[in-house]
Amino acid sequence: MPERIQNRLKRVKDRIREAAVACGRDPETVRLVAVSKTVPADRALAAIKAGAADLGENYVQEAREKIEALRGERVSWHFIGHLQSNKARYAVKLFDLIHSVDSLKLAKELNKRAGAIDKAQKILIQVNISGEQTKSGIETERAVDLIRQIASLESLTICGLMTMPPYFNAPDKVRPYFKALKGLRDMIRKEAIPGLQMTELSMGMSGDFEAAIKEGATLVRIGTAIFGERA
Repeated sequence: MPERIQNRLKRVKDRIREAAVACGRDPETVRLVAVSKTVPADRALAAIKAGAADLGENYVQEAREKIEALRGERVSWHFIGHLQSNKARYAVKLFDLIHSVDSLKLAKELNKRAGAIDKAQKILIQVNISGEQTKSGIETERAVDLIRQIASLESLTICGLMTMPPYFNAPDKVRPYFKALKGLRDMIRKEAIPGLQMTELSMGMSGDFEAAIKEGATLVRIGTAIFGERA
């Protein structure tokens, strides 16, 4: 099993590198977040030993147990699932980057909890770029106002945007959504909001990460292509 994970991880990294080079980007500008949700700690450890530097989790309780089991390993933990405000105090203790902030209420709670432990919590703003009712994320037209409000919270650092586009079998059909997120990021940059970094674009998963890289992704969230199909 560890050897299989090692081989899959290498293939994914090779594909990331090839996709970046093909569109004239430095491969070092794209970080792989290996999505380890529902994956046992021993398999997550195999990925770390094979070179995974960033792991992504969707559920706070599962992540807490896994992070404790892997304490001492050199890895950055990302929260990529829907986060409820009542889990904010745990999230700021566990995660280096939270991808899924989509409301002022959640941001204020994260800010409060991060401030209490003297931490500058890095976050991304999740945008519902497709407008699907089943998807989390702030509506595109409300994103700038939300970012302005969150940017004033002293214990949070907005690093960029995240999205989950509609599912298509053909990756090229997803590219317009990735392009739209990059366009929104560029527009927000022009607003020159004080203290805003906006360097990250978290978009692209196992089936479409190469298309996302072509449209500027800096973080790709890949699980199945590394760990296989989940039960």
